[in-house]
Amino acid sequence: MECGTPGLDGCWGVMAKRSLIAVIVILALAAVAAYMLWAARAASKLGAGWAGLDTAWPYLLAGVLTVGVAIAIFLRLAFWSQSRGYDDRADTNRE
Repeated sequence: MECGTPGLDGCWGVMAKRSLIAVIVILALAAVAAYMLWAARAASKLGAGWAGLDTAWPYLLAGVLTVGVAIAIFLRLAFWSQSRGYDDRADTNRE
């Protein structure tokens, strides 16, 4: 693999994939931060004040962990079936 080769098969493709992953992680962190700011602002206006925010954190963490685990399981299943050949076409001569 030559690093000067443009396209998704060279080093530029690896950098594009890594930067896409970085953008997704940054967007996810921004979404969590936005929720935290919204929850803090909303809880401060409720009757319980800042103490009402303590009940939201377990649900936020449980939701983030559940989605993360589900995504990890589905990605693992997709890569496992592809590496075992389950995603190959049965008859490659047929169009």
